[in-house]
Amino acid sequence: MGLSDELKAGVAATWENVVTHPFVNEMADGSLERSTFDIYFDQDYLFLKDWAILLALATAKAPDFDAARELVGFLHLGLGGEEGLFQEAFRERGLSREQVKALEYLPTTLNYSGYLRTQAYEGTFVEVVATLLAVEWPYLDWAVRAEAAGKKPGNHYYQTWIDLHTSPGMSGFVAWLQSVVDGSDPTPEQREKLQGIFRDVLRYEYQFFDMAYRGESWPE
Repeated sequence: MGLSDELKAGVAATWENVVTHPFVNEMADGSLERSTFDIYFDQDYLFLKDWAILLALATAKAPDFDAARELVGFLHLGLGGEEGLFQEAFRERGLSREQVKALEYLPTTLNYSGYLRTQAYEGTFVEVVATLLAVEWPYLDWAVRAEAAGKKPGNHYYQTWIDLHTSPGMSGFVAWLQSVVDGSDPTPEQREKLQGIFRDVLRYEYQFFDMAYRGESWPE
């Protein structure tokens, strides 16, 4: 078992709660309320900005050009695929550019995004890669499960969300992130820090789905 699998095993219960959350289950079978998805989608659009910072600073910390190319390639894939889908959905909903710019972070998104920024600026290259792996790998997992179960939600956005996260670009990038983590040789203290990153990210991922599914707002 490689280090990445050990880190995943260390958060097994939370991981399973994330990849089987009612939000993703209902999205996969098409029963998810569109209004619930729109909350998630708006917040994920805001989150994408901080995700881009994480990838950009991982690129800046990359030890060689091969690693930098992997990271830049996935950043390009995300901004081309996901961001394009966001703009399509915003146009369909009749949101103006000003309304999109005025979208506000909900508490969970703000906390999660702040965590990513801290990791991006303060983490070592391997720590930033581990953060990316903990973010992307559960998405690949639930999407692959949905596809393997033959789920066809019928909603264009739900299906595209599954397709984006089962694409060769996604699976290939996750495999590359695993190889970087597996090839590192952390001290016990460094390994504990990597496990903490997996723990924190998976907790945030669960809260992110919950935020949209159950509702969340700032206090008055």
